[in-house]
Formats: sequence, C-alpha cells, structure tokens
Amino acid sequence: MRYSHSYCHFLGCWILLAACLQCGAQSSPALTPGDRAQRQVLAYVAKLADLHCAESVVQQKLNKNGRVEVTDQSNFDYLIMMQGDTDGFQMNESRIENVSTKHKALPLLVTNGFSTLMLIFHPYYRDSFRFETGPEQIVNGRQLLSLHFAYLPGTRAPAALALRGREYALELEGTAWLDSTTGDVVSIEAALMRDMSDVGLHSLRVHVEYKLTNLGKEAGEMMLPSLAVIDVETPRQHWRNTHSFTNYRTFSTDSEQEPNVKVHPDVEASGKDIRPEEQIINPPNPSSAPTPREKP
Repeated sequence: MRYSHSYCHFLGCWILLAACLQCGAQSSPALTPGDRAQRQVLAYVAKLADLHCAESVVQQKLNKNGRVEVTDQSNFDYLIMMQGDTDGFQMNESRIENVSTKHKALPLLVTNGFSTLMLIFHPYYRDSFRFETGPEQIVNGRQLLSLHFAYLPGTRAPAALALRGREYALELEGTAWLDSTTGDVVSIEAALMRDMSDVGLHSLRVHVEYKLTNLGKEAGEMMLPSLAVIDVETPRQHWRNTHSFTNYRTFSTDSEQEPNVKVHPDVEASGKDIRPEEQIINPPNPSSAPTPREKP
C-alpha cells in the first residue's frame, strides 16, 4: 500500500442547544453562520464511522511553467474510523488500494485528510480561527454566504506538514462558502498565511467541495466531500494532488464521541526541506510531539 494511515484527533464533542423561551421571556439569539456550519460538522463526524467510499487520487508534478511533467493515479476504498476516550479523540484515515493499480517509481507528494477541512468549524478547532462574514453570492442558482477565516497563532492547528518524523503546524486562512439558508459548507478555499520556506514549504493552496449525497432511505442525505485539490510549491518543486470521492456507502458501525476529553495542544516544529515522500496531512497526527519552529 502506497499510503500510510494518517491519524487525526478531534478532542471531544460539544453540542449546541437552542432553547425557545416562552411566557414573555426573550427568545434565543439567532444562530450565526459559524453555528450552523458547526451543526453540519458535528453531524458529519458522528456519521463518519458508518461511511466508506471510493477515492481516486491523481498526483502530478509540474514544471516551472505550470505544465504537468509527471502524473500517477491511484484508486482506493476509503474509510474514516474514529474513537474517543478520556485521553483524546482520534481518527484513522484508511485507504485500501485497488490491487490492479500499477505505479512507476515517481517522486510524488502524499496528501491526506484535506477533505475534512470543514473541521475548522468543529468546536475544538473553531476557537483557533478568526471568522468574518463576507458578501453573499449566487452560484449555480444557490445563494451562498462567504465566511472568511484566519488561523490564530499559538492555538490548535487542524492541519500539519509531516516531515522527517515531525509535524509542522500549517497556519491557514481562506474563505468558506456556506448555503445561506441551511449553513451547509459547500466549498472552502485555503492557503498558507505566511511563507514556510524555512521548512521547505513555499506555498500551499487548497480547494475542497462538498456535495449533497443520498445515503439511502434510512440514512437520508448529507453534505459530504466530493473533491479536494491541494497545490504545493517548495523552493524547487511544484506538485498538485486531486482527490475525488464517489460512491458513498453506509455501514452499521456505531460512532460515539466522548464529551469530556482532554485537550492536546498542537505545536510547531523546525526543519529544512520538504521531500516528495513526505506528507501533508489534515488534521495532524496526535501521536507525534514536535518542538516549536524557530523564528527567523
């Protein structure tokens, strides 16, 4: 198998309760766009253990002019499992590769987990970002609200660069597009807030799309990842990986979230150069303990 498992942690679950006060009392304040997006994320995380799908990954290496030099494609049965206890919350992203897939020995980058970028709205990552509501826009006949976000340095980071056995927190900013009525996350654009060439990462751009998916009569419909495009540039290399997710199916596996789990703060690390065999993952692996990255 060409992809190792990427371990992610979601440190518990927080449930929003909206109470309707009667008898002349004031009503509850209206939910913000972030609140509504959070409801979608909590429903998504609660359902993850019941889902698996087909994932197609196209890895490309580009030249200085942006033209594709090398391409490789892989197909997987894709599954995310999760478990929670009093020490933390973990996710195991598993890929079982199609045995008929043949590969050449190519210097390509590995990217994992970016389909879950909407976890910036999860309660344990939401406070790590500053959110600002932007203008609305009609896209394909759908009224969408833009919500800009920017990482707050020193807080838990939901994405990391795995380099030589360490993880470097990725400070991301960008825009999430939400359905104006339901608050569902429709797409997210993100990029690095600052150059990380000191660890070999010059730029990172991420585009993720979510699609309303019918899971059958019992499970109903859910907004699920359909596409994730990750574009990475180092001082000497340029890669683009495209992850496509189709054919979602359900299991009978139950999924529970432990509400009283401990928080493990993510920290940054130092390094020099990023090599093709290294990984960029989202969310980061809780098993590693990187040291703070030195400031230039």
